[in-house]
Amino acid sequence: MQQKIVIIDYGLGNLFSIQQAFLQLGVETVLTHDREVILHADALILPGVGAFDEAMKNLRSLDLVETIQTFSASGKPILGVCLGLQLLFGKSFEHGEHAGLGLIEGTVEKFPELDPAGNLLRIPHVGWNQVAVPDPAFSQFDGQHFYFVHSYYVKPADSAVIFSKSTYNGFEFCSAIKTNHIFATQFHPEKSGELGLSLFKMWIDSLN
Repeated sequence: MQQKIVIIDYGLGNLFSIQQAFLQLGVETVLTHDREVILHADALILPGVGAFDEAMKNLRSLDLVETIQTFSASGKPILGVCLGLQLLFGKSFEHGEHAGLGLIEGTVEKFPELDPAGNLLRIPHVGWNQVAVPDPAFSQFDGQHFYFVHSYYVKPADSAVIFSKSTYNGFEFCSAIKTNHIFATQFHPEKSGELGLSLFKMWIDSLN
């Protein structure tokens, strides 16, 4: 029986491109912000494009902050994409200081103005970039290129949750995280062609 996968619709997300990517893999998903539908899902996808604070305001107005936290506490799988990754963290410093969902201990930081060589770092970081995946169990993704669009990056308190790292003009940052039930990427698998689909398929296969 196919797992019931819910994409959270909170008004700020690349919802349809993610849904289409899953359809290409033969997997149907449900778009909703209904609390009961979310809590009874087998797995959640938290997308996101835009500002951290606006996203959290939307989640609060829809009564979804506690809903997502409750779902996470059940241990059921969560997939985050781009801003969806950042929202999982405890705090963001994007345009002030704002509390996140607090599912991952750590912060969301802005790229520095200068790279390690002292040159001006162009922000946002847009385009294809390589990911380094140290876990040999996921070697098929090590050294591959995915599509990024972001000005902020996550800084986990525990390095053990880091799935991959990437380097932007000499500055290294966490580009994906993985825990027992949470997998989230700063890059956009849904914009990364066949490789992105294979990453989504890896997550789908882990649900069974």
